[in-house]
Amino acid sequence: MKPARKTYSRSEPRGARFSAPRRVSTRRAGSPRAEARGRTLKRALRRVLRGCIFATAALAAVCAAAQTAPPRPAASPAPVRRPVQAARPGSVPSVKDLKFPALKPIPIPEVAAFTLANGMKVYLLEDRELPMISGAALIRTGNLFDPPGKTGLATLAGMVIRTGGTKSKTGDQWNEELENLAASVESRIDETAGTVSFSALKENADAVMAIFKDALTAPEFRQDKLDLAKAQLRGGIARRNDDAQRIAEREFTGIVYGKDTPYGSQDEYSTIGRVARRDLQDFHKRYFFPKSVLLAVWGDFETAAMKTKVEQLFADWTVEQPPAPPFPKVRTQADPGTYLAVKKDLTQTFFAVGQLGGEIGEKDYPALVVMADILGGGFRGRLFRRVRATMGSASQVGADWSAGYDHPGLFRISGSTKSLTTIETIRAIREEVERIRSAEVTDEELAAAKNTALNSLVFAYDTKTKTLGRMLTYEYYGYPKDFIQQYQKALAAVTRADVLRVAKERLDPASFAIVAVGNPQGFGRPLDSLGGPVNPIDLTIPGPEAAPPDTAGMAKGKQMLERAQQAAGGADRLAAIQDFTLGATVDVEPAAGGTQGKWTIRWLAPGVYRRDQETRSARLSLYLNGRSGWTGNQQGSGPPTGAQLTEMQGDVFRLYFRLLLSDRVEGRTVNGVAEDTIEIAEGAGQFAQLTIDPASGMPRGVRYNLPQTSGAPAAMEDLWSDFREIGGVKIPYKTTITSNGQKFAELTVTDCKINSGLKQEELQKRP
Repeated sequence: MKPARKTYSRSEPRGARFSAPRRVSTRRAGSPRAEARGRTLKRALRRVLRGCIFATAALAAVCAAAQTAPPRPAASPAPVRRPVQAARPGSVPSVKDLKFPALKPIPIPEVAAFTLANGMKVYLLEDRELPMISGAALIRTGNLFDPPGKTGLATLAGMVIRTGGTKSKTGDQWNEELENLAASVESRIDETAGTVSFSALKENADAVMAIFKDALTAPEFRQDKLDLAKAQLRGGIARRNDDAQRIAEREFTGIVYGKDTPYGSQDEYSTIGRVARRDLQDFHKRYFFPKSVLLAVWGDFETAAMKTKVEQLFADWTVEQPPAPPFPKVRTQADPGTYLAVKKDLTQTFFAVGQLGGEIGEKDYPALVVMADILGGGFRGRLFRRVRATMGSASQVGADWSAGYDHPGLFRISGSTKSLTTIETIRAIREEVERIRSAEVTDEELAAAKNTALNSLVFAYDTKTKTLGRMLTYEYYGYPKDFIQQYQKALAAVTRADVLRVAKERLDPASFAIVAVGNPQGFGRPLDSLGGPVNPIDLTIPGPEAAPPDTAGMAKGKQMLERAQQAAGGADRLAAIQDFTLGATVDVEPAAGGTQGKWTIRWLAPGVYRRDQETRSARLSLYLNGRSGWTGNQQGSGPPTGAQLTEMQGDVFRLYFRLLLSDRVEGRTVNGVAEDTIEIAEGAGQFAQLTIDPASGMPRGVRYNLPQTSGAPAAMEDLWSDFREIGGVKIPYKTTITSNGQKFAELTVTDCKINSGLKQEELQKRP
């Protein structure tokens, strides 16, 4: 359930489409005008290539094929073959009278396959349609291998492989080079596969392949790019409840697979926060080695020459590792029942109903695909016609038998309906499922579904590149090379009796999970009228959470903190600070209000704190003395609200100087949870993650929750930079503040004074 990860659930197959750019002539003539025209055409070709998914993410399609079933029926039906009737003179023949020849077996292009001396398997396919060369490395790994407590690690690794560059070049330097070459190198890690890909004009292929090889074999995982990737994932977490249909599908996936399993878990602020650069390096070292890689290269080249080039390119990559372990098994026990996620702002109910599905290699898979298409395949599906006829045009519904290459997928009926017709819609779904399990489908339904499924194969294998991607997928998962021909024949052989049999054997309404997202106050009848209890779904997005401390973690945390103290100037100098005054400017991002202001922060040991804020339109002062305080302006003052008081107490807890001395503050626990992360907690209310630069030991930033007046707390992160020495202590003069993964504000220190003799009487004076 990891959004990619982000907006997709972890168990959903992710499809991709290949779309080759239009052929653009690059022929040159001898005249200056012709040469200029040739240069113009070449620039046009580069623009096309830059904007084309095929050119910029070639391997994304191969990776998607690695997790996507053979094409299932499209939303609209294919024409049913009928006898041709003679048209009356002057009349126009009906489209229903069109006659189509039978589909031919899907051709498999000739692919040169060989194994390098280091054990990497290579597939080469000549394709002279365009003057370009592309490649894709498929690595046996996936986010199913995320360790407990660090869900999101593989996704982050896949993002930063490319953006983090290598020791010799940064990802930004690569960006510039690739832009100038009209080329791309991309990387990602999905559920059961990792991919690194490239695409380039033929004339630039050598330079781009060198970058591709470096990204695949020696990524640096630079910390700044890891921080950026984490911010992007946090942004996805913050927005994951914005789309009600995605909520229904996500929660359905988690319920069927189990939210405590790799197939049903999802990224959280705490799991993302615990991932360190060392984790990415270790992950790459474990899973990225030659014998774990399938490499495909296709395009405008001579096979013999490309084979030599690939052999030379990877000759020095001789890393050895044990084979990757099998992917985790899917649990077989179900959690049937009715589940409700309340969203009171909705006038519609979004739903997902179904159970565990199967694998692509099963003999019944073709019949199950046909069955699902008859049940819910677009406008002609039984569900669509039934629901539209009884519930109105505001209702949408479809069915899908999703299957994995190496683990069961999901059978899911999903859609939306008016809140008032929620119960009736779900009952209609149940009745249609029972109907397809009790009687054979009609000849017309069978023919339409089979034709749709067979015709969809044409578009999945209409280019050599798509076919090569499928071949690579079959090799990756251990399927026979002629699997697609077998599947095509099996589809054509499906009978009405087959559909009835698989519906009876494989659909079990008693094990269905029903997930509804909507406003129950608008339901015509209560949801429990479907039978059985209604299980509530909590949509609260948890903030960072402290890992249970243990002896080893506490010892590690103390050691890391002592190193940070030393890097910042020494524990004794930090402990000698008894008061400080900080002046700063604060620039809030336009999306967050776009205000500019000045802050003055004063602190007096052990816990007297005051912050004065000034903008063009307002002034505000906040004061805290231990557990109580006040907020005020020129019009008066009063006690802070609950959220304000918690925020002020958090500010004091996270003060830079005090946070670095947390191992000396009574009541605080210090727990090292990663190479660059220390979790610091105080009592039951305060928690933060202090991040450290592993190379220098310098503090890098802090992550925490910020309470809101309504709704869930915001996940905040302060990133420190521009360190300057004041009184022998290095303090950050710039703080970049993010909220829920999005940049919120920038704080720039203009003045800092330490041990200036502040008095409590001065700090507690009201405006």
